[in-house]
Amino acid sequence: MPDTSPLPTQLRTARKRAGLTQKQAAERLDMHRPTISEIEAGRRRVSAEELRRFAEAYDVSTSWLLGEEADERVQLAARALGKLDSDDLDRVIAVLTSMRAGT
Repeated sequence: MPDTSPLPTQLRTARKRAGLTQKQAAERLDMHRPTISEIEAGRRRVSAEELRRFAEAYDVSTSWLLGEEADERVQLAARALGKLDSDDLDRVIAVLTSMRAGT
């Protein structure tokens, strides 16, 4: 029975955001490429240890992979924004404000 949880989709999204092909992910995780495909298609379950390894390889949290957290992009953006100096942060806020005003 296929996995209907958000995990397969989240894994595919995280892999793509990490800029990895299925082959590259398989090499990084010491798995076979068809295994990655089966997991992303929801036809193979993921163990707790595999989940931890996926999260580490893709630099996301296990909670996000399981669909328990907000979009990881927002968290990545927040981390990047936290590293900006005050002037740069003000410029980013101005750009975001102008983008929202345009919609």
